[in-house]
Amino acid sequence: MSPIARYFPILQWSKEYNKEALTSDLVAAVIVTIMLIPQSLAYALLAGLPAEMGLYASILPLVAYAIFGTSRALAVGPVAVISLMTAAAVGNLALQGTAEYAAAAIALAFISGLMLTVMGLFRLGFLANFLSHPVIAGFITASGVLIATSQLKHILGVDARGHNLIDLIGSLIAHLPETNLATLAIGTTATAFLFWVRKGLKPALMSLGLKARLADILAKAGPVAAVAATTLVAWGFNLSDAGVRIVGDVPKGLPPFALPSFSADIWSSLFVSALLISIIGFVESVSVAQTLAAKKRQRIVPNQELIGLGTSNIAAAISGGYPVTGGFARSVVNFDAGAETPAAGAFTAIGIALAALLLTPLLFFLPKATLAATIIVAVLSLVDFSILPKTWNYSKVDFMAVAATIFLTLGFGVEVGVSAGVLLSLGLFLYKTSRPHVAEVGLVPGTQHFRNILRHKVETHPSIVTLRIDESLYFANARFLEDYLYDRVVCDEPIKNVVLMCSAVNEIDMSALESLEEINRRLDEMGISLHLSEVKGPVMDRLQRSHFLEDLTGRVYLSQYDAMKALTPKTSPASAA
Repeated sequence: MSPIARYFPILQWSKEYNKEALTSDLVAAVIVTIMLIPQSLAYALLAGLPAEMGLYASILPLVAYAIFGTSRALAVGPVAVISLMTAAAVGNLALQGTAEYAAAAIALAFISGLMLTVMGLFRLGFLANFLSHPVIAGFITASGVLIATSQLKHILGVDARGHNLIDLIGSLIAHLPETNLATLAIGTTATAFLFWVRKGLKPALMSLGLKARLADILAKAGPVAAVAATTLVAWGFNLSDAGVRIVGDVPKGLPPFALPSFSADIWSSLFVSALLISIIGFVESVSVAQTLAAKKRQRIVPNQELIGLGTSNIAAAISGGYPVTGGFARSVVNFDAGAETPAAGAFTAIGIALAALLLTPLLFFLPKATLAATIIVAVLSLVDFSILPKTWNYSKVDFMAVAATIFLTLGFGVEVGVSAGVLLSLGLFLYKTSRPHVAEVGLVPGTQHFRNILRHKVETHPSIVTLRIDESLYFANARFLEDYLYDRVVCDEPIKNVVLMCSAVNEIDMSALESLEEINRRLDEMGISLHLSEVKGPVMDRLQRSHFLEDLTGRVYLSQYDAMKALTPKTSPASAA
């Protein structure tokens, strides 16, 4: 693959583009466009931004991803969690008026885009692997609860504020007597309808004789039907005079192209938030992309995905949008609708652009309660508290991390929650690897296999101790190995040889090498020889560049069986269970 094609995946898939792919992509684009219009408006309001910014964030970013992205089905744009994080980040700034707030959100998208692009160019996609999936699942679940709760004010037609669950609920209760009944009727009806659409509309249409594909397309258009119906009701009965809050004037036309703010104060204030949004957005996006790619035996390139998402966010910033990422719901819809290439996203961008040009005047009387219902129905599908019993049964350490992430997100807000999630993920990694599993092993009778003496009936010899290290050795666990080994051999007179079985050791860093040198010296003083077995090639190459092998009191054996044969005295071995 040429260097240019590596950074421009469009040059690869466009060579194979044909009429069949064009037809599939156009059909998928129509379906996703129908779904994306109400979602874009709703998520912009969730971020505290003018509704049209949701449309702007759904045009040029899709084109950028079609050029630089590697997933054939991923659909980028505004998503609920990133919108909530945008609101939290920009809300922390002391800004005056909508224009300054919007400018900060645009700058946030640009900073995030630069971060993601630089990470992709330097091939830093592996950093996302340090975020544990249970912690991310806990964060998304808590965020879903926060988002749904924050939208209840639009369902009730009241003013309520707060960045955490306690503040939101307290504010809602305080304003409950101010509930607007007309707004409540629209909001609850739209919510109930959208919940029914998700599960019941497609079967109902098929029972009337419609084909599955057509029924599916019409079911995906359910939110558009809710938007159209409630807009007509609000217009026909002039509900805005009755206190029903409507979207109002949405500027008609394509997004304005301009550079974002380069204010040092804004950039320094938004830097950490942009980093958190970049990390969460990338993890969510790449997880969806990998899942969908696997279904068609395709593959994505994580480092190039960073560039794809980065350029998408830069495109959002220069076209009046705010941070975007790959959305789970719309990507699945795009995949199910038959999207064959990223061109489906570009066609969707054209559809959104036409909507921005032609349809925005029709949105004037759209009730905000309907958009709130769209958000609530969408985000509740993200809420999955089953992660708590799953992690409790499987790993108490993971459970504590997930529970802490959920509690901190709900209790202290989304930025504290995601920061805690990142730190807990790293902390879990360090904790687990700092205490590696070390097993004393023996020979399974009649074989050349070695297993844990506490789990199997094996043959050992009192003069030989074989320890299998089930982790790479590095600075965080080097001292643990020293202490473990000394505790095992001290005051055990028959021991003459210690063998470290390194079949699971992929890396030995400098700190671990110094620990091995110290172990070798201490054992020598005790009259015990240190041996290694089953050392992997790359690890052996590095050891040979040091003096360790020259000073080693024992030998390095190709296999543990060879070590056992060479070191066992010519007496019958003792059995151990």
